[in-house]
Amino acid sequence: MKKGIIILGSSNSDGETRKIVSYVSKKTYYPIIDLKTKNISEFDYEFKNIEDDFHPLIKEIVNNYEIIVFATPVYWYSMSGIMKTFFDRISDCLKIQKETGRKLRGMEMAIISCGSDKKLKNGFHMPFIETAKYLGMNYISDVHCWIESETIPISVKNELNTFIISIQ
Repeated sequence: MKKGIIILGSSNSDGETRKIVSYVSKKTYYPIIDLKTKNISEFDYEFKNIEDDFHPLIKEIVNNYEIIVFATPVYWYSMSGIMKTFFDRISDCLKIQKETGRKLRGMEMAIISCGSDKKLKNGFHMPFIETAKYLGMNYISDVHCWIESETIPISVKNELNTFIISIQ
């Protein structure tokens, strides 16, 4: 069984994406890190934000886990802003935290998206797939979910169960 972590990047810590990742976490025992609870500044070419929460968080991830499951709502056909900021900050690992960046090589990446539409527009996964390639990570799986009447529909649970098998 792989040791994994779920990175939740939503503007609503208790929203629909949280419901989905809580379901996955209960079945995988992967802990959830809510980016909304962290102080992570946008990428800065002068690295003036080095004292925020990004560096301790990314070090914890690369030193303790084999797989990262990124979970994001779909906002305007793309990942959430908070998730994009996290991805932008991975650039720190290529410039000033190179040892940490090297540890991303060989790790696995999976994606959970959650939105009001039952299908994603083409291209949604491209930033994740290309980031994984660039960093030498293995992009292993993705699943798109939605909530109906405050609950996870059976069809979505079935897709999630298949996804869970792929990340363990």
